[in-house]
Amino acid sequence: MKLTTVTNISVDGVMQGHRRIDVETGQGGDAPDGKGSGGFERLGWAPPLLDDAASAFIVRTFQRADAFLFGRRTYEIFAGSWGAGMDPGNPVGEALNSRPKYVVSNTLSDPRWAGTAVLSGDVTNAVEELRAEPGGELQVWGSGTLIRWLLDHRLVDELVLLTYPVVVGQGMRLFPATGSDLGLELVDLQSTPKGLTIQTYRTTGRPEYETDTP
Repeated sequence: MKLTTVTNISVDGVMQGHRRIDVETGQGGDAPDGKGSGGFERLGWAPPLLDDAASAFIVRTFQRADAFLFGRRTYEIFAGSWGAGMDPGNPVGEALNSRPKYVVSNTLSDPRWAGTAVLSGDVTNAVEELRAEPGGELQVWGSGTLIRWLLDHRLVDELVLLTYPVVVGQGMRLFPATGSDLGLELVDLQSTPKGLTIQTYRTTGRPEYETDTP
């Protein structure tokens, strides 16, 4: 299966808090101080910019998945909403509930969401085995810590970035200030009426760098 990451980000690369309930921290607007993790207070920056075209793309992307891979925090948020029967009949929920789910965790031992397997120990080998299985797409949604780990270990085949026309100015970014380098090939580019751009990149290994010439 092709491992694809799908991430909602701002123009300045922030992925934290794009919803009122933050899939990266599990916190939301009902926190005691109205803030998220680390005092982050700019929750919910994505919905005002989400239009029908972007929503339709998100639904189609969920529906084409053969399986899903999550980090622990994102898994618990999804399990507590989609896994608990939120919005019956929604095609996103139908895809999540009907297809295999894998969660990377060394502490979760008894996942309650049906169809879930826990990956622990040698996670690199476990993910490589999933990628070697026949099928179309193993998708990762949210799960910033996991995505960065997958990128560091060269385990991502495609990145899908839904880039919203907003500068958030604070919060967790998808790409850290220091990390692995990665070459990308643009394979699809779309835009929506409210100004989202949706870029799909294929990973190509390490990038090329300019060298001195005689």
